[in-house]
Amino acid sequence: MMRAIFHHPCGPWLQERIAALQSDDLSIVIVPEASGPELDSALAEADVLLHVLHPVTAAMMASAPSLKLIQKIGVGLDGIDLEAARTRGIAVCNMPGTNTGAVVELTLGLMLSVLRGIPRLDQRLREQGEWGLPPSAQGAFGEIAGKTIGLVGHGHVAQRLAVILDVLGAEVLITTRQKMTPPSGSYVSKDELLQRADILSLHIPETPDTRNWLDAAAIGRMKQSAIVINTARGALIDEPALAQALSSSHLGGAGLDVFATEPIAADAAILSAPNVVALPHIAWLTRETLIRSLDAAQDNIQRLSQGWDLQHRHA
Repeated sequence: MMRAIFHHPCGPWLQERIAALQSDDLSIVIVPEASGPELDSALAEADVLLHVLHPVTAAMMASAPSLKLIQKIGVGLDGIDLEAARTRGIAVCNMPGTNTGAVVELTLGLMLSVLRGIPRLDQRLREQGEWGLPPSAQGAFGEIAGKTIGLVGHGHVAQRLAVILDVLGAEVLITTRQKMTPPSGSYVSKDELLQRADILSLHIPETPDTRNWLDAAAIGRMKQSAIVINTARGALIDEPALAQALSSSHLGGAGLDVFATEPIAADAAILSAPNVVALPHIAWLTRETLIRSLDAAQDNIQRLSQGWDLQHRHA
């Protein structure tokens, strides 16, 4: 029997989906806590660790003598100590494409939320009963059509988003580490994208080379009133510099699903900056993503048990 840990809090719906995978050949225990005795006990017997957001450290691997596979539920591997996994001969796999639709839709939702002030308007109506708006608000809202939108990266999410934004009437610019010809949108340099984008949206992994990709100097080259969207990784942005640019009105707004430190502190400066829509790292989280992810995890666990090649192996 293969023994697996689903290392993330689960509500009733997800618990039922995981229970449906249990069989004579597979046992899955749910461990919601990031660390502690329950996790230690489960790791002592685990063959597979299903990793969502809690970091997977070298110490965790050392306490799991039977661990053969760390399966990321999602794409980003920055929460896993890959070197420790390689040293111990533990396979590490991810699931490219399983959350693409969810992240594309939420990215678009953040763009619209910032452009149209949706959270603020909802709050005014619910909490203050304000139906009308002051005349000063007449120039406060915008549309995607006619905007120049810069996409940083050209993976699954950016590719699909480029097509949608083109249909909505935006001009799409794309920058990547290597020059390329995208099927939708136009390739430009980082500097040109920073200078021309009305909305800049980040879609690259966190690596030593991409940390603080959007730093104070880069923000300084952006248009006044431009909007920043980040559904990738918080460390891509110099968060204090972004907060300062928003507070000084150099930038017009931001839609952020990820932050430099997670969970973010309630008194973090970025949360009190003007025109920020902030979400708790949930761009990936839909029923459909979870169903696809569990199917992919079950497939790789079966491959592991049969000695077959694993899908999307990185270590």
